[in-house]
Amino acid sequence: MRTLWRFIAGFFKWTWRLLNFIRELVLNLFFILLVLVGVGIWMQLSSGPSAPARGALLLDIAGVVVDKPSVNNKLGALGRQLFGASSDRLQENSLFDIVNMIRQAKDDRNITGIVLDLKDFAGADQPSMQYIGKALREFRDSGKPVFAVGESYSQSQYYLASFANKVWLSPQGTVDLHGFATNGLYYKSLLDKLKVSTHVFRVGTYKSAVEPFIRDDMSPAAREADSRWIGELWQNYLNTIAANRNIPWQQVFPGAQGVLEGLTATQGDTAQYALKNKLVDELGSNATIEKALTKQFGWSSVDKNFSAVSMYDYMLKKPVETGSAIAVIYANGAIMDGPETAGNVGGDTTASQIRDARLDAKVKAIVLRVNSPGGSVSASELIREELAAAKAAGKPVVVSMGGMAASGGYWISTPANYIVANQSTLTGSIGIFGVINTFENSLDSIGVHTDGVATSPLADIALTKTLPPEVQQMMQLGIENGYQRFISLVAASRKQTPEQIDKIAQGHVWTGLDAKGNGLVDGLGDFDDAVNKAAELAKLKSWHLAYFQEEPGFMDMVLEGITGSVHAMLPQALQAYFPAPVADAARELKAQGDKFATLNDPQNRYAFCLTCADVR
Repeated sequence: MRTLWRFIAGFFKWTWRLLNFIRELVLNLFFILLVLVGVGIWMQLSSGPSAPARGALLLDIAGVVVDKPSVNNKLGALGRQLFGASSDRLQENSLFDIVNMIRQAKDDRNITGIVLDLKDFAGADQPSMQYIGKALREFRDSGKPVFAVGESYSQSQYYLASFANKVWLSPQGTVDLHGFATNGLYYKSLLDKLKVSTHVFRVGTYKSAVEPFIRDDMSPAAREADSRWIGELWQNYLNTIAANRNIPWQQVFPGAQGVLEGLTATQGDTAQYALKNKLVDELGSNATIEKALTKQFGWSSVDKNFSAVSMYDYMLKKPVETGSAIAVIYANGAIMDGPETAGNVGGDTTASQIRDARLDAKVKAIVLRVNSPGGSVSASELIREELAAAKAAGKPVVVSMGGMAASGGYWISTPANYIVANQSTLTGSIGIFGVINTFENSLDSIGVHTDGVATSPLADIALTKTLPPEVQQMMQLGIENGYQRFISLVAASRKQTPEQIDKIAQGHVWTGLDAKGNGLVDGLGDFDDAVNKAAELAKLKSWHLAYFQEEPGFMDMVLEGITGSVHAMLPQALQAYFPAPVADAARELKAQGDKFATLNDPQNRYAFCLTCADVR
């Protein structure tokens, strides 16, 4: 027996030692990986700008373009080297870095042209692409050519490509122009089947963010409103392409029947259709295009290709700081209470940045760059109050609206001395809602019940119990009060009466062009116009931009690079086992759930536009 126990004890002893060895091995390998990544990032961040060889600037934008990337751009370039191309889908590129890069290249003697290689470009909002297009026009006006190359072009890719002097397309390629659409999931029937009780509180005929909870389809009012602004966005798109290509907009997209007739005439040859309609200038294989670009820019024996430097290797020079400072503060993403998180606006963080700018004697004006569908009312009010304090302190405040500044995004814009929007900006959506789901019926159906005592109906609130009528009435009163507060702020800001604002509010989404006509914005333009207006209001003859933003810590950037690669690979691997419609629905449901998951207003009051960012 003693021998048996010795054997058993020895077995567990050596097994334990083996497990410890494996654990230490895994931890050591992970530590070595972290060290290698850290050293790589340090080398990337510490490397100074180097003069590129004479040739083209290759704008090979991978991923999406946003106002403010959640991770430093240099990390993104390093991530592509360390983790492979799979992470490109998630890569965020700074709009302002791209524009500044093009403008720097315009005056760089080593850069003799630009090549747009957009096969990995996933898209951006229309005002952002128009701002990049403006920089490309400036580049072209300097006498340097811009070429676009592609095997095929999506709508976003083609929008940028249309700014080129010459657009190449593969003989087997296509220019995929089909229009814009919004699609959302509606799950009232699902909630009914699950016996979930949905309590909705809202003000605004067009405040459609709550419709997924209470309907199985889009309401007529929401359909009418969304049809208006999405139609205007598409017309703006066509007008820009038509102007760039010097053809009528009807030729860019002659409607579904017109496209079908055109394809019939070319026997289904999409490349010939694009060439015939002057959407592209020439069809050519990769070898043909490479030969033409080599003739234009020379040959690189190192890269075995035409001479060019990727935008991810082209180092931006730090601008010289002259004159007074104009603070630039970003409000990029859904507005939530607390500190800033990746892709979201933190009420506490943004208010603190505005306060820092207000107390900085070097800062003479503030530009708030808003690209947000809104979010928490309390967080929006916190930001608005701090912006109003900066204005009261004598520092002019100018709001530059990006792709959207809707609901809470408009709320925080109200204190501005001047609001600049792009004609395709989505703004307005002045309305408030609240949603509370309770699960008493769901639990009841499986035999689980909640009971207890309370000193007041106001204390008897639980997700597992029916919402007391008194609480429902208080919620609706709070929502209505918030709406009155919203339109009063807008009325005071826009020098109109609350009754006038109410007529154009009610949750109605407007394009920048319509918002200008309705008096919700002061001027149409871009970020440059907003900065110039801030300088004018502050009476500055010379100035530089001072960016107030949270920078990710070193370990944050290391972990982001690792997890970004994991997230880029795993979902695709898992989705491969599901039919395409199921995978698409799962992604849509997750995206919609993520939007609501960020909302954390303490009073459950939200000024949020659910459909503003959902245009495809």
